[in-house]
Amino acid sequence: MSITLKTAADLEGMRVAGRLAAEVLDMLVAHVKAGVTTDQLDRLAHDHMVQVQGAIPAPLNYAPPGYAPYPKSICTSINHQVCHGIPNDRPLKEGDIVNIDITVIKDGWHGDTSRMFVVGAGSIAARRLCTLTYEAMWRGIAKVRPGARLGDIGHAIQTFAEAQGLAVVREFCGHGIGRKFHEDPQVLHYGRPGTLDELVPGMVFTIEPMINAGGREIRELGDGWTIVTKDRSLSAQWEHTVAVTESGYEVLTLSAGSPPPPAFVNAT
Repeated sequence: MSITLKTAADLEGMRVAGRLAAEVLDMLVAHVKAGVTTDQLDRLAHDHMVQVQGAIPAPLNYAPPGYAPYPKSICTSINHQVCHGIPNDRPLKEGDIVNIDITVIKDGWHGDTSRMFVVGAGSIAARRLCTLTYEAMWRGIAKVRPGARLGDIGHAIQTFAEAQGLAVVREFCGHGIGRKFHEDPQVLHYGRPGTLDELVPGMVFTIEPMINAGGREIRELGDGWTIVTKDRSLSAQWEHTVAVTESGYEVLTLSAGSPPPPAFVNAT
């Protein structure tokens, strides 16, 4: 495994890219409502990245080994879709939950973040899943500091989620990020404390747990990208890009419209 450590100058570039990715989500808040299609959201996001931010949508035509090029500029995963949902002409409905995943490239640096959106009021169960998944992500982020290990992050996420009766998807994980979209290390959202790579200042990676209301099993749809829960239960995901600092961590994907951290983060 070859982990690329970022310099202070590198982090300046990554802060910009991270903020821009978050600002795309800020822009979309007013547009996520019943009757709007995810294709429309994709076009809004694409135009904002390219025309307003002078950035590049990283997912567009992204083709890792074994995959056909991804055809859109964002990922939109609705209800039982876990991740990598492809925007289409299906209108959002009242009560849907949708994860919108944004990655921009600015001056060669990638910024990667996602949020959950609830269309209309939403059910109590759907809102609970979104809220608890957000807290699970932050339980992982709070473990980031020099000397900790990647297993500490996964353990914190897994134990919190499972204590709430939820299941952690294991086939997809967070990842290092920088000049490349996906770099080492892999950041598992489950695991044992004190295991895997030691965290050192300059490491930058995403923490992006996918949490299911039912079982953890998943399957891939015929489009070659979209992942869904096998039991069709709801799934939620949140994502931040995080840097390891000398004293702890810095979240690089914050913006004026970012939801505040859970109360326990500020209390520690």
